[in-house]
Amino acid sequence: MNLRKKKRGASAEVHTSAMNDIMFFLLLFFLIASTVTNPNVIKLLLPKSSSGQSVSKKTITVSITKDLKYYVDKKEVAVADLNTTLLSYKSIATALTIVLYVDKTVAIQDVVQVMDIAQKLNIKLVLATEPKG
Repeated sequence: MNLRKKKRGASAEVHTSAMNDIMFFLLLFFLIASTVTNPNVIKLLLPKSSSGQSVSKKTITVSITKDLKYYVDKKEVAVADLNTTLLSYKSIATALTIVLYVDKTVAIQDVVQVMDIAQKLNIKLVLATEPKG
């Protein structure tokens, strides 16, 4: 039997002001992180101009398998025809970027050959890799 009087003035309170600050910073972090990871998320209405030029950006993939087979956008191309094939893509798009996928067993000379072709045609080239882990 409990004969003590209960105090009516004491109550338990949870202060959430610190939690509001933490939630604000988390929201801000995820907003910034989402715009950095995908810059095409923001849609803008741009002004119109009659004298402006459209610049088309295109990315094509060039793959070299361990059997030294060359593929441009999943179509097999002979090494001798690689220059003309890339030249035809360059005529379609003004700002062209090549993403080069190479098997790790391929000799560096074959990679340099594709890099030389891209350099002669003034095409930007990026070598695709896998992250360590």
